[in-house]
Amino acid sequence: MTPESVHRAASPVTGPRGGRVPFVLLGLGAVILLAGVALLVRDSGGGEGAAGADAPSAQARGRLGQGGAGGSSGGGGQQAEALPPRFDGTLCWKDLERFNEGVTVGNFRQWAAPLLASGDPVVRDYLRERLTELIGNDAAHATEVLGWARDAGPREFNVIMSALRASEAVHQPQVAARLLEQGVSGDLDGARRAGILSALDTQKRLDAESLGRLADFAKEPASGEAGWAATRTIARVMKRDFNEKGNLAPYLDKLLTIGTESPDEDIRYLALSMPMHATPVLDEDASARYAKVLTSEGSPDGREAAAHNLSVSGGDKARTLELFSQSFATEQEVCVRWALFRFAARVAGRDALPVMANMAVVDARFQPLYHVFERIYASGTLDFVRVWNSLPEQDPFGCLDRHH
Repeated sequence: MTPESVHRAASPVTGPRGGRVPFVLLGLGAVILLAGVALLVRDSGGGEGAAGADAPSAQARGRLGQGGAGGSSGGGGQQAEALPPRFDGTLCWKDLERFNEGVTVGNFRQWAAPLLASGDPVVRDYLRERLTELIGNDAAHATEVLGWARDAGPREFNVIMSALRASEAVHQPQVAARLLEQGVSGDLDGARRAGILSALDTQKRLDAESLGRLADFAKEPASGEAGWAATRTIARVMKRDFNEKGNLAPYLDKLLTIGTESPDEDIRYLALSMPMHATPVLDEDASARYAKVLTSEGSPDGREAAAHNLSVSGGDKARTLELFSQSFATEQEVCVRWALFRFAARVAGRDALPVMANMAVVDARFQPLYHVFERIYASGTLDFVRVWNSLPEQDPFGCLDRHH
């Protein structure tokens, strides 16, 4: 465990997590196997005839409407080319190839619906990646697909948003603006807004207006799950922009604002803890604001996050150690005290031992821990990461597991 891994992972709560190895479709004539799903173009009593050879039934026409051409895989005739294919419960690989070649943004929802109904995760992965290809870098296609999210069912919604956030077009200014507008819209449910706002975390940077709108929304008492997603989006874009030598200050300012003004404790904690993943050097204003959090935040988790960020701030070490010493004396939560104790060592290394010794006098539970740190430093180990990894027990009070 690294010294940074002391708080809840702030990865995503809404929307899809992670991804699979891309599902690769081979060219014409390649054999593609997806167990449990079928693409059959034949009428309801079609028997063993070649796919596409018979005209679709009236029932199929009523269900699929004018969804687009079915592609071509042999002598299907004009009717088979003019009407969309029908999907059933078993798979013919040639028909899947026809889907791949014939599907468009215009007919995707109709053609994909029966495949989604199979519930097969491999099929969902294929549909997501195929829709990403169809969107490409086309802002109009991306906007059209985003419009589907308003009434899509859960499976379709996940495919839509995953495909959209993976597309090139998501970086087009008009697409990003539309995501923000729809994500903070009051006429969508919280989970749907959260999924839409999560797609914004792919941005390379956020301008001042977008940051302001996301922060204002996250502070709203009723923002809930969507406010959590908005906060995480700010933090993730901050890290990406920061890694590209961007300006950290606007993001950090908004996260601190959310972390001190949101009425939702979980959102406050997320806002206060996420900057630790970028290990920022705090300016005077940010340091002062985190110092206030350390002494006034109602959530112990938030106070721990403040101690962490102050310990890597690069500010005045003596002043930070004094703040930690004073906070330790008045702090009632043992987990926050453990954060102040170990992060004092991060602030000043071996020079923090006198402060840590005083902490151990205030709370006798820290006496054995102080002697462990003292021995490690006496052995010549000075780097905090190495000191941390040398501890025989990194979680003596059972504090770290509660953050995961």
